[in-house]
Amino acid sequence: MEDKDLIAHAREAREYAYAPYSRFQVGAALHGRSGRVYTGCNVECASYPAGTCAERCAVGKAVSEGETEFTAIAVIGDSQGPCAPCGICRQVLCEFSPDMRVIMTNLEGDTLILAASELLPGAFTKTDLPDA
Repeated sequence: MEDKDLIAHAREAREYAYAPYSRFQVGAALHGRSGRVYTGCNVECASYPAGTCAERCAVGKAVSEGETEFTAIAVIGDSQGPCAPCGICRQVLCEFSPDMRVIMTNLEGDTLILAASELLPGAFTKTDLPDA
């Protein structure tokens, strides 16, 4: 799948974002190794920590459908520069596919592409656990 197609899926998902508090809508499109695309949007809550980011929404959807290996994710928001995943999302992306391409963009098309592991060097992984 081409980057522009994945970005288009993320842009469409962004339209469904539930962001009444921040008014910052984010969309994500996750490309599974199987070729399937899983989309997600941010979902806010009046109890702020209970909200979910678009990236983790897409990962949750994919995992719930049996997919756990990913090649790329596109993230789009109405930001000044490319919309980057938060720290928690970086950790989750590295959990599943540290080599996946993270395509960060905004509504104007400013884009930056890095591997998930580049976004979170030294990520905590299952090999850091005592019984791993």
